[in-house]
Amino acid sequence: MNRSTGFLFIILLFAATACSKETVIPQEKAPAAIREYIDKHFPDQAILQVVKDRDGLDLSYDVTLEGPVKLEFNKKYEVTGIEATAQLPDSVIPAKILGFINEKYPDSYVKSWELDDKRQEIELQNGLELVFNMNGDFLRIDS
Repeated sequence: MNRSTGFLFIILLFAATACSKETVIPQEKAPAAIREYIDKHFPDQAILQVVKDRDGLDLSYDVTLEGPVKLEFNKKYEVTGIEATAQLPDSVIPAKILGFINEKYPDSYVKSWELDDKRQEIELQNGLELVFNMNGDFLRIDS
């Protein structure tokens, strides 16, 4: 690596790290909407940690609960991902998707749910990954 390439690499590395900032915040300082969501869907699980993550213009909150359960919220305090080692509460799974799973996979349960711009992804305890559109219509099985 020549001197100018090394200098450019250092600048790019600094720029990338300068744009991302994670801050652990006290649970009582977590946004009310996030605390309300947790109280409603995970009433028996204490909050272990709340991390406010600012990455450029993006803002998200990563919350770890007892269990362990990990939740991710966007800047509007909407849940965008939930991951657990045990069964997720039915109340956090969209009704149409839950109905599909109960019909097609009655002996399985959901251990993670993720929302992105165009789809929802579910992982069952058996490792099967199911993909749905934003309306909850089944699209495919991912492997």
